[in-house]
Amino acid sequence: MDFIEGEILCFDKPLRWTSFNLVAKIRSQLCHRLGVKKLKVGHAGTLDPLATGVMVVCTGKATKRIDELQAHVKEYVATLQLGATTPCFDLEKPIDQTYPTEHIDETLVREALGKFLGRIEQVPPAFSACKIDGKRAYDLARKGREVELKPKVLVIDEIELLAFDQEKMQATIRVVCSKGTYIRALARDIGQALNSGAHLIALRRTRVGDVKVEDCMQVEDFPDWLENNS
Repeated sequence: MDFIEGEILCFDKPLRWTSFNLVAKIRSQLCHRLGVKKLKVGHAGTLDPLATGVMVVCTGKATKRIDELQAHVKEYVATLQLGATTPCFDLEKPIDQTYPTEHIDETLVREALGKFLGRIEQVPPAFSACKIDGKRAYDLARKGREVELKPKVLVIDEIELLAFDQEKMQATIRVVCSKGTYIRALARDIGQALNSGAHLIALRRTRVGDVKVEDCMQVEDFPDWLENNS
């Protein structure tokens, strides 16, 4: 394989790793293996630290394809905790508000999900990589600054309820969506559609384009794979 000319690699991002962590690890191992000091390595679509799943990594000249690869449809499986919100809409921050859930049942959840099928507008989370005056929104939000982001138009191709736990008030959903969709923000909006609140407690990206998570490499297996394929 020619990593300088360009290769596309697919990994299952571990929990609590940032996308940068994964890219840095792969770059370091490639540079060591190839005996070079520098190598272009980038990813085609950020995953939050508390998310796992498909991460497409490009090396060398293949980094020119990142925009093309980022545009591919993505599939996620997410578990939502209903009845409570956090500032970042996942478990990175503690719960800041609770809401009634006595009125919520499986039928209501299914009806609410149906409202998000097709073209929708979504306001990205304040804790996101969106830029405001050249600065990342999450940097401003973590400093306690007020962050106002404009709605973006995106497409939800499929959304379905996989499981609903009435006792725990947790819903697991599958979402197939366009580039730029924040599943954390979708959780927030679903909570509002239920006249309650919601935040993510688990998120896994199961597909990017034709790449499925079961086809992805584990990061810890990369050195051995590299030994056999370079």
